[in-house]
Formats: sequence, structure tokens, C-alpha cells
Amino acid sequence: SITEGFDKALEEAGDKLVVVDFTATWCGPCQSIAPFFKGLSENYQSVVFLKVDVDDAPDVASFCDIKCMPTFHFYKDQKKVGGESAGSLKETVPNLNQKKVGVCWQS
Repeated sequence: SITEGFDKALEEAGDKLVVVDFTATWCGPCQSIAPFFKGLSENYQSVVFLKVDVDDAPDVASFCDIKCMPTFHFYKDQKKVGGESAGSLKETVPNLNQKKVGVCWQS
């Protein structure tokens, strides 16, 4: 499929929380949030953090309905469980990381 690599990354994460940063090299706000995103990945070792460059992977960006950057999506058990702007990442990652599998998250 056109999103094979993305699907494989979600599958390999198993039941771990996956945080996907949809970004672009030309996006100023994306560059500004990058150190914070990297810090989260270092603080939450049990969470899988992925970056998707929308120019390198336009098929994935289209499939995930990305309209602007930066956009963050959260997945658990290969299902999207939330989508957030940069401002709420700090609260959302620990909250979703603790949620039990099967709990439905409405963003």
C-alpha cells in the first residue's frame, strides 16, 4: 500500500503509544517545536516517536488528512486515539501513555 512504511511502524509499536509529528523542513513552527519533541522522546522511553516529513511522504500526509504543520497524531494498537496541536503535547503524551488499551479517546 502507499502507506506501507507508516503502517509497519505502527504495527511494530505493538501496544505502545505512538506520537507522530507531521513536519516540513520549510515550516518555521515545526523547527521551533523540534527540540521539545526530541525532549519528550528522551523523557518517555516507552512511547514511540515518529517524524513524517510531508514533502518526503505526501501519500502518508494525505492519508492522515494533514492540512497544516506541525500536526501531531497519537496512535495505540494501530488506531488513531487523538490529534493535537503543539500546545497540548506536554499534557497529552503522559495522559495517553497511561490510558488502558481499548479506551476510546475523543480529541
